[in-house]
Amino acid sequence: MVNKVILIGNVGMEPEVRTLESGAKVARVRLATTERLFDRQANETREHTEWHTITLWRGLADVVDRYVNKGSQIYIEGRLRTREWTDKDNNKRYSTEILADDMKLLGRRSDNQSSGASAGGYGAQQPYQGQPAAQQAAYRQPAAAQPAVAPAADDPDDLPF
Repeated sequence: MVNKVILIGNVGMEPEVRTLESGAKVARVRLATTERLFDRQANETREHTEWHTITLWRGLADVVDRYVNKGSQIYIEGRLRTREWTDKDNNKRYSTEILADDMKLLGRRSDNQSSGASAGGYGAQQPYQGQPAAQQAAYRQPAAAQPAVAPAADDPDDLPF
């Protein structure tokens, strides 16, 4: 089974970064992706913006803390995760977010304030879509640092076909 999300978008507000009691760092980023569609009948281009909540852990959260700001353009690879919670009125609520496995800073260095950015052991600089390597920093979450979440044994969506 595959649960993979790839997004390229702009950060819509300053990232929220926290350090948990265990010492693990977690960041939450709101990312906007805009799709442009041409309406032939109206002879105009329309835009549809979708907002995504991205959660990044440990090393990726540290990179977000240091180099990502509102307006930064980033590339995210991750997985969809839906959480269930109860609000103050005792109503069941659901939220879907992307749990990031990989992040790349895109755009100009001044956009991400990443001049001299070092991956700190979380990846190497690589070009993306023809950009010079000096303008692109890539960061990959180490597999051992990713939170392990086992699927529920009675999950109705976990079908054998």
